[in-house]
Amino acid sequence: MRGDLRAIDQHGQPSVTRAEPYYLPSGDEVALFEQCHARRLAVMLKGPTGCGKTRFLEHMAWRLQCPLVTISCHDDLTASDLIGRFLIRHDGTIWQDGPLTRAVREGAICYLDEVVEARQDTVVVLHPLTDYRRMLPIDKTGETIEAAAGFQLVVSYNPGYQHLLKDLKPSTRQRFVALDFEFPAGDREAAIIEREGGADRATARALVSLGHRLRGLRDRGLAEVPSTRLLIAAARLISSGISVRQACYSAVISPLSDDESLVGAMRDLVDATFV
Repeated sequence: MRGDLRAIDQHGQPSVTRAEPYYLPSGDEVALFEQCHARRLAVMLKGPTGCGKTRFLEHMAWRLQCPLVTISCHDDLTASDLIGRFLIRHDGTIWQDGPLTRAVREGAICYLDEVVEARQDTVVVLHPLTDYRRMLPIDKTGETIEAAAGFQLVVSYNPGYQHLLKDLKPSTRQRFVALDFEFPAGDREAAIIEREGGADRATARALVSLGHRLRGLRDRGLAEVPSTRLLIAAARLISSGISVRQACYSAVISPLSDDESLVGAMRDLVDATFV
Protein backbone atom coordinates (compact mmCIF):
# COMPACT_ATOMS: atom_id res chain seq x y z
CA MET A 1 0.00 0.00 0.00
CA ARG A 2 1.45 3.33 -1.06
CA GLY A 3 1.35 6.47 1.05
CA ASP A 4 -0.45 9.75 0.63
CA LEU A 5 0.28 12.32 -2.05
CA ARG A 6 1.90 15.57 -0.95
CA ALA A 7 0.63 18.25 -3.30
CA ILE A 8 1.92 21.82 -3.39
CA ASP A 9 0.19 24.71 -5.11
CA GLN A 10 1.90 27.46 -7.08
CA HIS A 11 2.16 29.59 -3.93
CA GLY A 12 4.20 26.90 -2.22
CA GLN A 13 1.46 25.85 0.19
CA PRO A 14 1.04 22.11 0.74
CA SER A 15 -2.49 20.82 0.37
CA VAL A 16 -4.09 18.33 2.74
CA THR A 17 -2.58 14.91 2.18
CA ARG A 18 -4.99 12.39 0.78
CA ALA A 19 -5.26 8.81 -0.39
CA GLU A 20 -4.92 7.48 -3.92
CA PRO A 21 -6.63 9.71 -6.50
CA TYR A 22 -9.06 7.56 -8.48
CA TYR A 23 -8.06 7.00 -12.10
CA LEU A 24 -9.27 4.33 -14.52
CA PRO A 25 -6.63 3.64 -17.21
CA SER A 26 -7.68 3.42 -20.84
CA GLY A 27 -4.47 1.96 -22.26
CA ASP A 28 -0.78 1.88 -21.44
CA GLU A 29 -0.51 5.52 -20.31
CA VAL A 30 0.46 4.53 -16.76
CA ALA A 31 3.40 2.39 -17.89
CA LEU A 32 4.47 5.03 -20.42
CA PHE A 33 4.51 7.77 -17.80
CA GLU A 34 6.43 5.61 -15.34
CA GLN A 35 9.11 4.98 -17.96
CA CYS A 36 9.28 8.70 -18.83
CA HIS A 37 9.74 9.52 -15.16
CA ALA A 38 12.45 6.90 -14.72
CA ARG A 39 14.28 8.21 -17.78
CA ARG A 40 13.85 11.89 -16.87
CA LEU A 41 11.75 12.75 -19.91
CA ALA A 42 9.41 15.73 -19.96
CA VAL A 43 5.79 14.84 -20.75
CA MET A 44 2.97 16.62 -22.54
CA LEU A 45 -0.60 15.53 -21.76
CA LYS A 46 -2.73 16.25 -24.84
CA GLY A 47 -6.50 16.15 -24.88
CA PRO A 48 -9.79 18.03 -24.55
CA THR A 49 -10.86 19.89 -21.44
CA GLY A 50 -12.19 17.68 -18.66
CA CYS A 51 -11.07 14.33 -20.08
CA GLY A 52 -8.94 13.34 -17.07
CA LYS A 53 -5.45 14.75 -17.74
CA THR A 54 -5.06 16.40 -14.35
CA ARG A 55 -6.53 13.45 -12.47
CA PHE A 56 -4.14 11.13 -14.32
CA LEU A 57 -1.16 13.21 -13.21
CA GLU A 58 -2.37 13.33 -9.60
CA HIS A 59 -2.67 9.56 -9.72
CA MET A 60 0.83 9.17 -11.16
CA ALA A 61 2.35 11.48 -8.55
CA TRP A 62 0.73 9.26 -5.91
CA ARG A 63 2.02 6.07 -7.53
CA LEU A 64 5.54 7.46 -7.83
CA GLN A 65 5.50 9.01 -4.35
CA CYS A 66 6.55 12.42 -5.73
CA PRO A 67 5.46 15.87 -4.54
CA LEU A 68 3.31 17.59 -7.16
CA VAL A 69 3.59 21.32 -7.85
CA THR A 70 0.73 22.62 -10.01
CA ILE A 71 0.86 25.94 -11.88
CA SER A 72 -2.19 27.29 -13.70
CA CYS A 73 -0.96 29.11 -16.80
CA HIS A 74 -2.46 32.39 -18.02
CA ASP A 75 -1.61 35.41 -20.16
CA ASP A 76 -0.04 37.35 -17.30
CA LEU A 77 2.23 34.52 -16.12
CA THR A 78 5.81 35.78 -16.24
CA ALA A 79 9.18 34.04 -15.99
CA SER A 80 9.58 35.63 -12.55
CA ASP A 81 6.30 34.05 -11.45
CA LEU A 82 7.84 30.67 -12.25
CA ILE A 83 11.44 31.19 -11.18
CA GLY A 84 11.20 33.70 -8.31
CA ARG A 85 11.94 37.31 -7.44
CA PHE A 86 13.59 39.57 -4.90
CA LEU A 87 11.29 40.82 -2.15
CA ILE A 88 11.83 43.96 -0.13
CA ARG A 89 11.27 43.54 3.60
CA HIS A 90 11.81 45.76 6.58
CA ASP A 91 15.14 44.06 7.27
CA GLY A 92 16.45 44.02 3.71
CA THR A 93 15.99 42.33 0.37
CA ILE A 94 15.54 38.56 0.13
CA TRP A 95 15.19 36.15 -2.75
CA GLN A 96 12.04 34.02 -2.90
CA ASP A 97 11.94 30.92 -5.11
CA GLY A 98 9.05 30.55 -7.50
CA PRO A 99 7.10 27.27 -7.82
CA LEU A 100 9.23 25.97 -10.70
CA THR A 101 12.44 26.61 -8.78
CA ARG A 102 11.06 24.88 -5.69
CA ALA A 103 10.12 21.85 -7.76
CA VAL A 104 13.60 21.72 -9.31
CA ARG A 105 15.28 21.91 -5.89
CA GLU A 106 12.94 19.39 -4.23
CA GLY A 107 12.74 16.82 -7.01
CA ALA A 108 9.01 17.31 -7.47
CA ILE A 109 6.81 16.85 -10.50
CA CYS A 110 6.05 20.34 -11.84
CA TYR A 111 2.76 20.52 -13.75
CA LEU A 112 1.97 23.50 -15.98
CA ASP A 113 -1.76 23.28 -16.65
CA GLU A 114 -2.79 24.63 -20.09
CA VAL A 115 0.76 25.70 -20.90
CA VAL A 116 -0.29 27.32 -24.18
CA GLU A 117 -2.02 30.07 -22.20
CA ALA A 118 1.38 31.28 -20.99
CA ARG A 119 3.39 33.79 -23.01
CA GLN A 120 6.07 32.42 -25.33
CA ASP A 121 8.85 34.30 -23.52
CA THR A 122 7.75 32.60 -20.32
CA VAL A 123 7.66 29.11 -21.85
CA VAL A 124 11.24 29.49 -23.11
CA VAL A 125 12.61 29.32 -19.55
CA LEU A 126 11.50 25.68 -19.47
CA HIS A 127 13.82 24.60 -22.28
CA PRO A 128 16.98 23.87 -20.22
CA LEU A 129 14.91 21.59 -18.00
CA THR A 130 13.55 19.49 -20.87
CA ASP A 131 16.80 18.16 -22.36
CA TYR A 132 19.99 16.50 -21.16
CA ARG A 133 21.01 19.58 -19.14
CA ARG A 134 18.14 19.38 -16.62
CA MET A 135 19.14 22.70 -15.14
CA LEU A 136 17.49 26.01 -14.33
CA PRO A 137 19.57 29.20 -14.75
CA ILE A 138 18.46 32.08 -12.51
CA ASP A 139 19.77 35.23 -14.14
CA LYS A 140 18.81 37.51 -11.25
CA THR A 141 20.97 35.64 -8.74
CA GLY A 142 23.57 34.14 -11.07
CA GLU A 143 22.71 30.68 -9.79
CA THR A 144 22.28 27.59 -11.95
CA ILE A 145 20.32 24.80 -10.28
CA GLU A 146 20.69 21.18 -11.32
CA ALA A 147 17.38 19.37 -11.08
CA ALA A 148 17.18 17.05 -8.10
CA ALA A 149 16.45 13.39 -8.62
CA GLY A 150 12.74 12.87 -9.16
CA PHE A 151 12.13 16.22 -10.85
CA GLN A 152 9.93 15.99 -13.92
CA LEU A 153 8.31 18.66 -16.05
CA VAL A 154 4.76 17.94 -17.23
CA VAL A 155 2.49 20.22 -19.24
CA SER A 156 -1.11 19.88 -20.41
CA TYR A 157 -2.28 20.99 -23.81
CA ASN A 158 -5.69 21.10 -25.49
CA PRO A 159 -5.05 20.94 -29.27
CA GLY A 160 -8.69 21.50 -30.20
CA TYR A 161 -8.88 24.80 -28.33
CA GLN A 162 -5.90 26.52 -29.85
CA HIS A 163 -5.67 28.95 -32.73
CA LEU A 164 -2.91 30.47 -34.82
CA LEU A 165 -1.89 33.09 -32.26
CA LYS A 166 -1.88 30.65 -29.32
CA ASP A 167 0.04 27.50 -29.91
CA LEU A 168 3.28 25.92 -28.83
CA LYS A 169 6.33 26.47 -30.99
CA PRO A 170 7.69 23.33 -32.68
CA SER A 171 10.96 23.89 -30.80
CA THR A 172 8.99 23.56 -27.55
CA ARG A 173 6.69 20.71 -28.57
CA GLN A 174 9.59 18.49 -29.61
CA ARG A 175 11.06 18.61 -26.12
CA PHE A 176 8.19 16.53 -24.71
CA VAL A 177 6.94 12.98 -24.95
CA ALA A 178 3.24 13.35 -25.75
CA LEU A 179 0.51 11.20 -24.21
CA ASP A 180 -2.82 11.55 -26.01
CA PHE A 181 -6.05 11.57 -24.04
CA GLU A 182 -9.65 11.41 -25.25
CA PHE A 183 -12.96 11.15 -23.47
CA PRO A 184 -13.31 7.63 -22.04
CA ALA A 185 -15.14 4.93 -23.98
CA GLY A 186 -18.76 4.42 -23.00
CA ASP A 187 -18.40 1.68 -20.37
CA ARG A 188 -15.35 3.33 -18.82
CA GLU A 189 -16.99 6.74 -18.71
CA ALA A 190 -20.08 5.24 -17.07
CA ALA A 191 -17.90 3.53 -14.46
CA ILE A 192 -16.10 6.81 -13.74
CA ILE A 193 -19.36 8.75 -13.41
CA GLU A 194 -20.82 6.06 -11.15
CA ARG A 195 -17.71 6.10 -8.94
CA GLU A 196 -17.03 9.84 -8.86
CA GLY A 197 -20.57 11.14 -9.10
CA GLY A 198 -22.24 8.74 -6.69
CA ALA A 199 -24.86 7.87 -9.29
CA ASP A 200 -26.49 4.49 -9.83
CA ARG A 201 -25.46 2.53 -12.90
CA ALA A 202 -28.58 3.34 -14.94
CA THR A 203 -28.17 7.08 -14.35
CA ALA A 204 -24.48 6.92 -15.17
CA ARG A 205 -25.17 5.16 -18.46
CA ALA A 206 -27.89 7.68 -19.33
CA LEU A 207 -25.50 10.57 -18.66
CA VAL A 208 -22.93 8.95 -20.95
CA SER A 209 -25.58 8.63 -23.65
CA LEU A 210 -26.44 12.32 -23.20
CA GLY A 211 -22.77 13.25 -23.39
CA HIS A 212 -22.33 11.38 -26.68
CA ARG A 213 -25.38 13.06 -28.16
CA LEU A 214 -24.24 16.51 -27.08
CA ARG A 215 -20.74 15.93 -28.42
CA GLY A 216 -22.33 15.42 -31.80
CA LEU A 217 -23.31 19.12 -31.78
CA ARG A 218 -19.72 20.28 -32.22
CA ASP A 219 -20.34 20.76 -35.94
CA ARG A 220 -23.37 22.92 -35.16
CA GLY A 221 -21.34 25.62 -33.44
CA LEU A 222 -20.72 24.22 -29.98
CA ALA A 223 -17.26 25.54 -29.09
CA GLU A 224 -16.64 23.07 -26.26
CA VAL A 225 -18.34 19.69 -25.98
CA PRO A 226 -19.43 18.37 -22.57
CA SER A 227 -16.56 16.86 -20.63
CA THR A 228 -16.60 13.90 -18.31
CA ARG A 229 -16.15 16.48 -15.55
CA LEU A 230 -19.50 18.10 -16.37
CA LEU A 231 -21.27 14.74 -16.45
CA ILE A 232 -19.84 13.92 -13.02
CA ALA A 233 -21.12 17.27 -11.71
CA ALA A 234 -24.61 16.41 -12.98
CA ALA A 235 -24.40 12.97 -11.35
CA ARG A 236 -23.49 14.54 -8.02
CA LEU A 237 -26.48 16.86 -8.17
CA ILE A 238 -28.77 13.97 -9.06
CA SER A 239 -27.42 11.83 -6.22
CA SER A 240 -28.09 14.73 -3.83
CA GLY A 241 -31.77 14.82 -4.75
CA ILE A 242 -31.92 17.39 -7.56
CA SER A 243 -34.19 16.31 -10.42
CA VAL A 244 -32.44 14.72 -13.38
CA ARG A 245 -33.46 17.37 -15.88
CA GLN A 246 -32.61 20.30 -13.63
CA ALA A 247 -29.23 18.76 -12.82
CA CYS A 248 -28.46 18.34 -16.53
CA TYR A 249 -29.67 21.84 -17.40
CA SER A 250 -27.58 23.46 -14.65
CA ALA A 251 -24.43 21.31 -14.68
CA VAL A 252 -24.15 20.42 -18.36
CA ILE A 253 -26.23 22.61 -20.68
CA SER A 254 -25.87 26.07 -19.18
CA PRO A 255 -22.04 26.00 -18.86
CA LEU A 256 -21.67 25.06 -22.53
CA SER A 257 -23.45 27.89 -24.33
CA ASP A 258 -25.61 31.01 -24.09
CA ASP A 259 -26.85 30.68 -27.66
CA GLU A 260 -30.63 30.23 -27.47
CA SER A 261 -30.91 27.86 -30.43
CA LEU A 262 -28.05 25.66 -29.17
CA VAL A 263 -29.40 25.64 -25.63
CA GLY A 264 -32.83 24.68 -26.96
CA ALA A 265 -31.36 21.83 -28.99
CA MET A 266 -29.39 20.58 -26.00
CA ARG A 267 -32.41 20.73 -23.70
CA ASP A 268 -34.34 18.66 -26.26
CA LEU A 269 -31.58 16.06 -26.12
CA VAL A 270 -31.84 15.96 -22.33
CA ASP A 271 -35.60 15.41 -22.57
CA ALA A 272 -35.10 12.68 -25.17
CA THR A 273 -32.47 10.91 -23.05
CA PHE A 274 -34.40 10.95 -19.78
CA VAL A 275 -37.89 10.07 -20.96
